[in-house]
Amino acid sequence: MVYLGLFGGFVILLFSGDLLVRGAVALAVRLGIPALVIGLTVVAFGTSAPELVVSVRAAVAGLPGISIGNVVGSNIANVLLVLGLPALIAPTYCNQPYIGRNTMYVLGASLIFIALCFMGPLQLWHGIILFGLIVLFLVESGRRVGEGRDKSLNEEAGEASLEDIDGVAGLPHSPMIIAGFMAAGLVGLPLGAHLIVENGTGIAMSFGVSEAAIGLTLIALGTSLPELATTLAAALRGHCGLAVGNVLGSNLFNLLAIMGVTSMLAPIPIPEEFLRYDLWIMLATSALIIPFALKGGAITKVPATAFLVAYVAYIYSILSPEIDAVAAIAN
Repeated sequence: MVYLGLFGGFVILLFSGDLLVRGAVALAVRLGIPALVIGLTVVAFGTSAPELVVSVRAAVAGLPGISIGNVVGSNIANVLLVLGLPALIAPTYCNQPYIGRNTMYVLGASLIFIALCFMGPLQLWHGIILFGLIVLFLVESGRRVGEGRDKSLNEEAGEASLEDIDGVAGLPHSPMIIAGFMAAGLVGLPLGAHLIVENGTGIAMSFGVSEAAIGLTLIALGTSLPELATTLAAALRGHCGLAVGNVLGSNLFNLLAIMGVTSMLAPIPIPEEFLRYDLWIMLATSALIIPFALKGGAITKVPATAFLVAYVAYIYSILSPEIDAVAAIAN
């Protein structure tokens, strides 16, 4: 039953997050908010909603390994899996405006987050710093839009539909349907998060593996499904280049907004293995984007395959020692 409950939680989380994003984007469009601003705020927050509700739920339940593992594992999966898989369909170009700058932002946020983890446990003042940084990023990005400094990007956003820019399709138009979408999303997300945390913990206990291992692998992979679905859909429509911007935005929101909000709500002790291994893997995977972003190159099938192999190797490195330890105890 725990497997069925976990699967049901992921399904509810995926559909609820999708409904919330569609409803919120439709509302923003009706209010006349520019598409670029919607992409920077509504869509970015919406696609990160699964990670947020799962991390908050786990932190409040006293499961820090799942809370932080979900975010760190999602950031790793976003680079290696979410960028790797679509690039097998079509090359992922990294020549969009400000990709290089945003890559540096993600690396900087990763370093700040790692430094705060070493000062852990994460608590209120850590959360204020992290959330303050995402606010500064949004203000700076909005100022660029308002001042016309991103004129070419605004023109692109005006010429293309919101579906082409952010992978959001099928927007509702009726105010009642918009409200229904948002209400269903807001109700479904906590329910899905509850099922994932409860059943994920049950699976960890049944196999004798740590909650951190489950958070870094199974739960992180599940909460990365919205980003994976968005980038795969973009790749099939010939818009693979959008994947890099989506991943960078998601990773930035995961570190600053999600961990900021979560640590303001409940203290998050940092497991020792994160300080020794997982945080540095997260930093290394973020750095993999640098050569492509700075040169404006493309992620083709060869590096994409390497990304996917690296992700499988990482998952194996997390689960293998846990399984071996359980087997040794059983014997």
